[in-house]
Amino acid sequence: MKLVRYGAVGAEKPGLIDAQGQLRDLSAHVADITPDWLAPDRLAALQALDVEALPVVDSASRLGAPFCGTRQFIAIGLNYSDHAEEAGMAIPAEPIMFTKGVSCIQGPNDDVRRPRGSEKMDWEVELGIVIGTRAAYVDKDKALDHVAGYVVCDDLSEREYQLERGGTWDKGKGCDTFGPVGPWLVTRDEVGDGQNLGMWLDVNGQRMQTGNTSTMIFDCATIVSYVSQFMVLLPGDIITTGTPPGVGMGMKPPVFLKEGDVVELGIEKLGSQRHTVRSWNDGV
Repeated sequence: MKLVRYGAVGAEKPGLIDAQGQLRDLSAHVADITPDWLAPDRLAALQALDVEALPVVDSASRLGAPFCGTRQFIAIGLNYSDHAEEAGMAIPAEPIMFTKGVSCIQGPNDDVRRPRGSEKMDWEVELGIVIGTRAAYVDKDKALDHVAGYVVCDDLSEREYQLERGGTWDKGKGCDTFGPVGPWLVTRDEVGDGQNLGMWLDVNGQRMQTGNTSTMIFDCATIVSYVSQFMVLLPGDIITTGTPPGVGMGMKPPVFLKEGDVVELGIEKLGSQRHTVRSWNDGV
């Protein structure tokens, strides 16, 4: 099942994508796609609906983040060995954890904005894990039982803030608009093997990243289990799992995003995103 939220910012309605790729409205059955609706029994109730009886929605509708109410947006760094190499960093012995501010979450095709004074804004296509049930100290072999599904994330970054301003990576990762999520939340049963998904990212039509989740250093089950040793994972939490090589920072010379650039990215079975880079003052 592919769950979506559509409509104006702050007034999104719940929906799903049917087998023909049409957007259908879920408002008669659920007020919004909140963390409570990511539990297995709630997802099963939505899957049992007669999809053909749901109203069709204009496919041109704006898409928001496919669920609301995320309380923790956790990220894993350097989780592809070839990306660690291009960044000039050692392959980690354990997952590197940091956080992205939940305030950076937005729709998959909304404009993204360069922070004030930013000179090193970068892109990262990533697989996002969405938690469906509370997880604390879970074993690896049970970890995926706590996952509702998966999403595409662009882990946008400001490299100067992240790496040159002292402290942790967080300050370069959670800037406003730095967390486009979606277009859909695809449930785990429909995705199947999350460790064999092709992924790609283009900037202005030029392919920058090509990868596959099979080359992760730490797989999804390991990540969920690991993170749950340090914090309780809650329904609606997102864990974004690292990026393959091809980020701007790793190019020689480095290439960073500028106003007017168009970033397109996608992951097999999970859909694609498209956003344009604007200045901080645009639309604020």
